[in-house]
Amino acid sequence: MRPPRFWTAGPDHPLARVLAPAGATYGALVARRMDRAGERAGCPVLCLGNFTLGGAGKTPAALAVAALLAELGRTPAFLSRGYGGRNAGPVHVDPVRHTAAEVGDEPLLLARQAPTIVARHRPAGAALCRSLGADAIVMDDGLQNPSLTKALSLAVIDGGVGLGNGLPFPAGPLRAPLARQWPHVGGVIVIGDGRPGDRIAAAADDRTLPVYRARLIRHSDDFAGRRCLAFAGIGRPEKFFTTLAEAGAEIVGRRVFPDHHPYRDGDLAALAAAARRLGAELVTTEKDAVRLPPHIAARIGVLRVRLVWEDPETLRRQLQSVLGAAP
Repeated sequence: MRPPRFWTAGPDHPLARVLAPAGATYGALVARRMDRAGERAGCPVLCLGNFTLGGAGKTPAALAVAALLAELGRTPAFLSRGYGGRNAGPVHVDPVRHTAAEVGDEPLLLARQAPTIVARHRPAGAALCRSLGADAIVMDDGLQNPSLTKALSLAVIDGGVGLGNGLPFPAGPLRAPLARQWPHVGGVIVIGDGRPGDRIAAAADDRTLPVYRARLIRHSDDFAGRRCLAFAGIGRPEKFFTTLAEAGAEIVGRRVFPDHHPYRDGDLAALAAAARRLGAELVTTEKDAVRLPPHIAARIGVLRVRLVWEDPETLRRQLQSVLGAAP
């Protein structure tokens, strides 16, 4: 789904007020679920989640945290629910053999860096991670899932979006009331600049929680001077369009699809026809590219980004502390 506009219009918006009772019920149920005790995985579990529905940059953050774990001498594996995929798992993701329709798009990106397990039942997925030799598990999403005991949960925040109107779904984007979620996190990662992210950072400071600032940077400026029809089905496509423009591309058309959109033949034919009319090449994100048939993806430009920390040493120290304390 695309986030409705009233989610960012303030809690007094008429739709938000009408849906507030439903949001209170939903938020209370999720909060009670979060309070349940989980099973131990046999190694530290580090969760990269978010307070809200939708994308915030969890997958790039998970990749960057796993890289720090490797620097610390650990052998990490990723554990994902595999949103958008039909395989309930547990399954060891093969980025060559599996498709996004089977395991979801994000696990295919994670599997390029480290062993990745998709499992709706997280304890079973953790057991498979361990059997593959992992001594640390990085969960991409799952802050509200209590099935595993977590050594550390970090909430990932899009600095330009924050928490919207601050209400639980469907009245707003929160998965549970914020006050009920704070006790479950050991820090926040704010990606990019913006007052919404600054407000969350200030709230974390008030709770003496560490705040890790980060940004997404492009791998190259290969698109400089090229006419592009840009398309994306991610949580915040505006970030992709901005980054592509900063790379020097001439964006002559934009197409937005819902997050995790499964591209069909009709979508691809329409995109190709529009690109021909505009005399442009098609460009998309890595997350979108893995949802395309390989023979189509090979002919489309892909803007690659990675997350960089402003102060990786502080996060490295927290990880060392958590790894040392975890049973």
